[in-house]
Amino acid sequence: MEIRNLMEDAVDTTVGELFYLEDERHNLGFCTCGQCRLDVTCYVLNRVKPEYIVSGRGLAYSERDMLEKVQRRADIISIAQEGWSKVGHSPRDTADHHSRIVRDIPAGAAFNLPSIMGRVFNGLNFEPLAAGNIRLLINGKEAPTVDRNWQNPFVLARATAGNFTFWPRPEESNAAGEKRSFSGELRAEAQGFDPISHFFEFDLVSDRAAKEEFSLLHVLKIPDILLFPVGSLEGEDD
Repeated sequence: MEIRNLMEDAVDTTVGELFYLEDERHNLGFCTCGQCRLDVTCYVLNRVKPEYIVSGRGLAYSERDMLEKVQRRADIISIAQEGWSKVGHSPRDTADHHSRIVRDIPAGAAFNLPSIMGRVFNGLNFEPLAAGNIRLLINGKEAPTVDRNWQNPFVLARATAGNFTFWPRPEESNAAGEKRSFSGELRAEAQGFDPISHFFEFDLVSDRAAKEEFSLLHVLKIPDILLFPVGSLEGEDD
């Protein structure tokens, strides 16, 4: 059985319709690129109550009250318009606001690499690093990501509280069921700290197709990575 949040589909559909209408009419003057659409979708999802269901029966029950459904859509539209206005006035300066976000995934059988998640801390006081970056390598090469929304290297900032997440691009396979071992490396560095590398390995069996949706059920959690200020460990073995 699969647990789903119905609001994700409802919000994605409604925001998509609003962006389509703007593309057709150009009456609001807001950007309609893929990045802004994702930002508006996240803005709405963070402000609406989730509705979790299990299986098709849950979906049937969720659609039985038409009045509630209409009110829910009205609420989503209102919040989406509010979010769109905020995003439109402060667009990301790192995004290309003239093109759609395209996912780089292979056709056919593929090894679906897990998402890589972890945290980076100051090894002396165990506070999360508020600056620096961490780079993911798979089999000795910098791992490409599924699209440009996912950074590699991942830039640490105060808002991320030392957390990092990578969604590496699936790798092509000759056929479903193929087995392969992968070696990974995380290189963390920050100004004033000694750089460090964390090595890990994992085995995969290829699937019939590449996964197109991010899932927290397919994650490799990395032990906490500690960076120490330059010179802080000198003389400890004396």
